[in-house]
Amino acid sequence: MNRIKRIVASAFVFGAFVLGTANADACTRVVYKGPNNTVITARSMDWKEEIMPNIWAFPRGMERVGEVGKASVKWKSKYGSVVTSAFDIATTDGMNEKGLVANILWLVESKYPEYNPNGKDKGISLAAWAQYVLDNYATVDEAVKDLQKNPLIVVTANTPGRTTLATVHLTVSDSKGDNAVLEYIDGKLVVYHDPSYTVVTNSPTYDKQLAIRDYWSFLPGNKVLPGTGRSEDRFARASYYATAVEQSADERVSVGAAFSIIRNCSVPYGVHIDGEPNLSSTKWRTVSDQKNLVYYYEDPIALTPMWLDLKKIDFSEKAKVRKLDVSKKQQYAGVVNDKLVESKPFQFLGL
Repeated sequence: MNRIKRIVASAFVFGAFVLGTANADACTRVVYKGPNNTVITARSMDWKEEIMPNIWAFPRGMERVGEVGKASVKWKSKYGSVVTSAFDIATTDGMNEKGLVANILWLVESKYPEYNPNGKDKGISLAAWAQYVLDNYATVDEAVKDLQKNPLIVVTANTPGRTTLATVHLTVSDSKGDNAVLEYIDGKLVVYHDPSYTVVTNSPTYDKQLAIRDYWSFLPGNKVLPGTGRSEDRFARASYYATAVEQSADERVSVGAAFSIIRNCSVPYGVHIDGEPNLSSTKWRTVSDQKNLVYYYEDPIALTPMWLDLKKIDFSEKAKVRKLDVSKKQQYAGVVNDKLVESKPFQFLGL
C-alpha cells in the first residue's frame, strides 16, 4: 500500500511537472559514476539563439569582483579552471584543477534576494556565480558549507537579446562523486546536497524533479522510456541511461558512455517549436572527466569532439589567461591545448 501511495504521489507531481515547463530554456546535466573512482559530468546547452561560446583557461591568483556595485564580493582565485563562457560575459560551465565541476541551467522559478549595492550584504553577478565556485572550492561539501555559512546575494540582469531576467540554478559535482543543486526560491537559498543527485534539468524546482525520479524508478526503462525533448523526458532518459550504460574504468569507454547519454538527451539541431521555448536546439555539449582532469567540448556543427588536458595546463599565478575561440563553430578535433591563445579575460555582466 505504501508503494502504491508513493507511485500515485509521484505521478501527481509528475503531471504538475509536465504542465509547468512551458516557459523554460532547456539544458541537461548528468553524472556518470564508474568503477575505480571514475566520475564524469556531462551537460548539454540548449538555447534558441546563438550564445557565442568560447573556452577559457584561467590561472590561480586572479583578482575577481562580483560586478554589482560597492557591496560586491571580492576574491582571489585559489584554483585554476577551464570554462565555457556565454557571450563572453558569463561562465556557464567548467571544471577546476581539483576536479570540481560547476554548471548553470535555466530555472524560471528562481527569485533572488533583494540587493542593496551600497549595503553590507556581499553580492555577486549571476554571470560570475559558477566561476566563484570553481575559483574557491575543491569539493562539493566545502562549497555547500561555505555558501551556507557565508551566503552571497546573487544579482541577475536581462539575458542578452531578451527583455527577461536570467533565472538559473547551479549544479556542482566533484571527483568523489558528490553532488549539490543550489536554487534561490522566494529570495532564499535552497540547497539539495547528496551524491545521488546526479541528474538535473530545468523547471520545476529540484524537489519536484526528485519526484520525477521516484516515478520513473518503478517503470522498466528498457521497455517504457519517454523520447521527446521536454524537460521531464530528458530527466527520465538521463536517469535511466546513467546506470544502464556500461560502467567502466576504461577512459575511452566511460567518456564515450557519458557522451552517448548526453547526446541522447539533446535536442536535434535546428529544432524549434513555436510556443515551446523549452524545446531548443542543443548548441554544445561538454563532458568533464573528473578523475583524469580532461574537459571535452562538442559542437553539433563542428562534428567531432575536442578536449583540453588540465594536467598539462599551466595554472600557476604567473600564467596568462588563454582562450580557444569556438564562437564561430570552428572545426577542431582531439586535444587542443596548443590552440589556446593568450587573451584578455572577459568581464562578467553586472550592474
